Amino acid sequence: MSLFLVRHAKAGKRKEWDGDDTLRPLDKIGRLQAEAIAMRLSGKSPSALYSSRYLRCVQTLEPLGEHLGQTVTIDDHLTEGADWRATIEWMTTLHDGAVLCSHGDVIPDVISALERRGMHIAGDPDWRKATVWVLERDGDTFAKGKVWSPPSVR
Repeated sequence: MSLFLVRHAKAGKRKEWDGDDTLRPLDKIGRLQAEAIAMRLSGKSPSALYSSRYLRCVQTLEPLGEHLGQTVTIDDHLTEGADWRATIEWMTTLHDGAVLCSHGDVIPDVISALERRGMHIAGDPDWRKATVWVLERDGDTFAKGKVWSPPSVR
């Protein structure tokens, strides 16, 4: 019984983007990372795809959605600045196999809170872009977590 929490793939530097940051797209490396994430997760029978409304998050899950014939659902629990308490509560309601894409502020807060609540983390945390956290549940409790490194692409 697992959920997959993905940090969006590479999207270039925020300070180099001229415009609304919610519209900053994946860069070339990010698109390759998104494809690699799709290939890895497609074999895990994802039940649903949820994303922050930020374009870079949606684009990170779109290749997986295309492989599976699923759409990406926008949810504000995953948006930058989301309250980790509300995000965790929402996560407990999701079906096993759900894939979630969020940001570098939300994911560390969620993982740290789950660890404080007793979740065992195997290995060292990794907060880089395009990482995938595999979160195993026991009922409504997140019991174990491990992180997959970003895919190597060029």
